[in-house]
Amino acid sequence: MKTFINRYPAATYFITCFIISWVAAFVLIAPKLLNHQPLARLDGILMFPLLLTGPLFASIILTSYLKGKAGLRQLFSGMGRFKVKASWYLPLLIPPVAIFAVLAVLRLFVSPAFTPQFFAFGVLFAVPAGLFEEIGWTGFAFPALQKKFSALKASVILGIFWGLWHLPVIDFLGAANPHGVYWLPFVCVFIGFVWAMRVLIAWIFCNTKSLILCQLMHISSTGFLVILGSPHVSAAQETLWYGIYASVLWAIVAVVRMVYGKNLKKPEGGLLHYG
Repeated sequence: MKTFINRYPAATYFITCFIISWVAAFVLIAPKLLNHQPLARLDGILMFPLLLTGPLFASIILTSYLKGKAGLRQLFSGMGRFKVKASWYLPLLIPPVAIFAVLAVLRLFVSPAFTPQFFAFGVLFAVPAGLFEEIGWTGFAFPALQKKFSALKASVILGIFWGLWHLPVIDFLGAANPHGVYWLPFVCVFIGFVWAMRVLIAWIFCNTKSLILCQLMHISSTGFLVILGSPHVSAAQETLWYGIYASVLWAIVAVVRMVYGKNLKKPEGGLLHYG
């Protein structure tokens, strides 16, 4: 077991994270499942905080096992790295600008149902997710994958697992839940957008080594989906706008790849490089 963990820390993290998260979520809803009762939206809301225990505890357990107290200090030190070049705070605007633009265009040309809302308290759903998840995904898993892969490939691999990790609660996310016959298409577009977002978070981390900035990017992404997301869309409409939003993010990823290369980092002396 020790040899496996040392040789495959990323794989060990994924296994540990999924087990902790999914078992915790299952324990919550098990009574209803065993009694063949339908799950309510409140069940999904309550499951999500339990899912957050996976990335957090998996990273702490494995870091402690592999690197001891010094490793734990290093893991959490990035949460205090606010002093980065000011331009690296600009990517935090990508989610709200992209979400608002997509919904505004769809409202204008497709249906008033896409009208964005402004639900300020939505940020409360995002803060725990951003803070706890990124300790695991960016703090532990991404550096572990980078030992074998380029930053781009590592972020792509990580994005797939991050998307799949959401499976127990995906149908409770968004305004049109449950998504019924659109469940599978919605799952695909949801994973598509978080997959792209994972590459953008990795891009920020590669250039700043700031865990807190990655946490803020995660908070921006999750928060503005709740803050701006239209509350009146149908399942089909929600699947549509999530799909377009995912496409916009992947277009941005393509530009990042073109400018920064497979390592997602500009060479020393680049205008956007973190000093």
